[in-house]
Amino acid sequence: MVITAAPAGFAAGLFGIGGGLITVPILYYIFNNAGINPTYLMHLAVGTSFAIIIPTSTVSVITHHQHKAVDFGVVKDYGLFVISGVILGTIFAASLKTKPLILFFSVVVFVLSFYLLFLKEKEKDLKVNMGFISKVLSGLVTGFISAPMGIGGAVMNVPILKFFGYPINKAIGSAAAIGFVIALFGAIGFFISGTYLNVNLPLSLGFINIPAFLIFVPITTLMARLGAKTSHRLEKKKLTKYFGLFLIIIGSKFLYDYFQL
Repeated sequence: MVITAAPAGFAAGLFGIGGGLITVPILYYIFNNAGINPTYLMHLAVGTSFAIIIPTSTVSVITHHQHKAVDFGVVKDYGLFVISGVILGTIFAASLKTKPLILFFSVVVFVLSFYLLFLKEKEKDLKVNMGFISKVLSGLVTGFISAPMGIGGAVMNVPILKFFGYPINKAIGSAAAIGFVIALFGAIGFFISGTYLNVNLPLSLGFINIPAFLIFVPITTLMARLGAKTSHRLEKKKLTKYFGLFLIIIGSKFLYDYFQL
């Protein structure tokens, strides 16, 4: 956990992702080796990831805000719809077993990675144009998909915000802020669902593992600040492609795991 928390935190700040794309697979393997009930392996990894994202995304947002790269207006508009999507997604995730949850994770990541890799960058940033209907649909969809995946939603919100005219840096900063909302309600949802199902997992509250939370948070919050600062030193076009390649690696690993189960 100590070794892997550093890259998870750095990626969280660099890409505004909250770190869930790294912490979920890491926690999955750790809990698997610890002999946790296989039925709830992915659920525990996802719930714990959400809890870790809350403080990590807070530090990431503050750092991006210092570079004037967070649009709190879109975060506020998204809020209610994202929360609704997270609640529905949490209920959906509680009804799934680990294997279909992994396949769901992999497919979504691959779709978004190819979008970013083949996205043609404009010479100049487009005028931001995101209407009410777009915000409603985007909020519900990203919240719903993020809940079973244990992520802050940036893998979807960064491409979405770019599509509607946001420059990559502001898309990342704003997605990190939206990720805080998703993580907060996701953690609450997995705590409640795990308690309701009476899973009785070791050293855990619902689907949130306490030792993992305490080990990851100090390291990921420190590294998230470094990652966020680094993102503002990189060329925008390269940062978009790096994000896409990052998603390809994560998706490939999870797809491999799916076929091994």
